[in-house]
Amino acid sequence: AVVMAAPAQAGVSDAFGNTIISHYPRGEWVKHYFEPDGTYAAAWSDGRRLSGRWVIEGQKVCLVELRPRQLISRFCTPMVQASVGDTWPSRDPLGRSVRNELVAGRR
Repeated sequence: AVVMAAPAQAGVSDAFGNTIISHYPRGEWVKHYFEPDGTYAAAWSDGRRLSGRWVIEGQKVCLVELRPRQLISRFCTPMVQASVGDTWPSRDPLGRSVRNELVAGRR
């Protein structure tokens, strides 16, 4: 399953150079990395990796061109205004609850 998180609203810039971690209730996690050039990468606690691109569509951030190919070709989620240290509830593409956290630096 693919898990996506929304980067901070201020032009997505608060996510650059930092890490968004999606925490699942049972302890699994996904780390999300957003780059200023529009590239995106994710790493799961079980070792899987994903890459793609992010684009802003209205008040949503969308992940597209996902590799390796997933069950979904794109995923959009509302942008969230967040600063380093903030947490917020969200859902993954399968509708499962996650707790997102914006942490300083790359983890």
